[in-house]
Amino acid sequence: GFFFFLIIFSTLVDYIIGWWLYGTKNEVYRRLLLAASVFINLFVLAYFKYTFFFTSAINDMFGTNLVAYNYLAEFSNLLTGTSFDTAKIFLPVGISFFTFQTMSYTLDIYRKELEPVKSIIDFGFYVSFFPQLVAGPIVRAKDFIPQIYQKFSLSRYEFGLALFIILKGLIKKIMIGDYIAVNFVDRVFANPTMYTGFESLMAMIGYSLQVYVDFSGYTDIAIGVALLMGFRLNQNFNSPYKAKNTGEFWSRWHISLSSWLKDYLYIPLGGNRNATAGTYINFALILGVVMMLASSLWVSLGIVVGVILVLIIMRISPAAKKGVVRNINIMITMLFGGLWHGSSWNFLIWGGLNGLGVVTYKYWRKISPWEKYNNVIATVWKITLTFGFITFTRVFFRAPDYETATTMLHRIRTAFSTELIPQIISGYYKVWLMMLFGFITHWLSYNFKDTWRDKFINLPHWTQALISALIIFIIYQSICSDMVAFIYFQF
Repeated sequence: GFFFFLIIFSTLVDYIIGWWLYGTKNEVYRRLLLAASVFINLFVLAYFKYTFFFTSAINDMFGTNLVAYNYLAEFSNLLTGTSFDTAKIFLPVGISFFTFQTMSYTLDIYRKELEPVKSIIDFGFYVSFFPQLVAGPIVRAKDFIPQIYQKFSLSRYEFGLALFIILKGLIKKIMIGDYIAVNFVDRVFANPTMYTGFESLMAMIGYSLQVYVDFSGYTDIAIGVALLMGFRLNQNFNSPYKAKNTGEFWSRWHISLSSWLKDYLYIPLGGNRNATAGTYINFALILGVVMMLASSLWVSLGIVVGVILVLIIMRISPAAKKGVVRNINIMITMLFGGLWHGSSWNFLIWGGLNGLGVVTYKYWRKISPWEKYNNVIATVWKITLTFGFITFTRVFFRAPDYETATTMLHRIRTAFSTELIPQIISGYYKVWLMMLFGFITHWLSYNFKDTWRDKFINLPHWTQALISALIIFIIYQSICSDMVAFIYFQF
């Protein structure tokens, strides 16, 4: 209950700063107010998300014995009589999402794209809107707040659409995602040395499906519930595994986060045009995190020497400088996207690999002899290659630590026993059928899926009720004994 005050604090801070920004004409003061908002929000987020990381990294690097202490827990214990352990810092549910939402509010006011909300109750309603509060999608203030002042309306079509996508979200999460997680994926990632290379490979593919149906299933439910309440939230997923390259994938996956990072980080840094002072500052911060994760003075020294060499090359060669500054902002954005999910080597590697994938494709498409082909074979090949790369990077996203990730990749390379494949297929045939169902429904054409969606929407209400009851009954029968929390609750 005490963590409720965090969302109250974020609401008050950005509501007050928003009004100050709006009423201040002096550009220096406006920048200071914006900096205050960004600093306060990121400080609160970093306190809960990265305190143990920084403490451990400093201890490993310098041989100190610093101990993380939860002063907020002590304050709560003294003030309200709670019994929080001051040696632990819990990550409040949804803090990453509502922090980015309140930051977007002050950023949009600073850019003069939004006027401040008059009522703090209305602003608090925007920040704490329950359907998407705990796991997104991240809703921009300029998209949501104007809807507060519109009269409630819900057409027959929108009611049917909301019901349809809620049911779709439940099927994704419970019937597909939880089933393959409990019965296969989680087991392999928990003990990779007990499974063959084929099982490890299939677990990686299964996790790519699981993380999609789990997260997109949640946002389907959130968007549907919001629509029933008269609020239209933006799409967060657009069939990401139909993407034909890494850049396209990130325009289809977790669109609310990708677009947030693009609009509030990538473009202000200079985009693909040039590098700004912010580019070098943020890149220095990323390198600092890498040094802390490495916890080695030799690695830190190597990074410093490498940076100096790159700066010398950029100074000597204008062409090299242009290439570096063109892509460094992409890498910063993807690396920060990785660190947003957590402070570990795994998330940094995952973000870095995806950044390299986007940068590499930018050059590859200029020389690729196959880029101009868009027939069925070429499209299938591009989608398969992109999905394979994304699945490979996901092993670092899912594995609990770097050792587990490398162990799984090692098992695929050294323990891929073809003789056991028939037995494995037979033993897990229900999991394979569920995975096949998930991928087929994902890769169906938009026209086919839209046709069946509209058929459901246009049915009489009593028929919709019967179909909904039947689907809920089927979903209930598929519930596993071990319920799996939404994956993005942990972020």
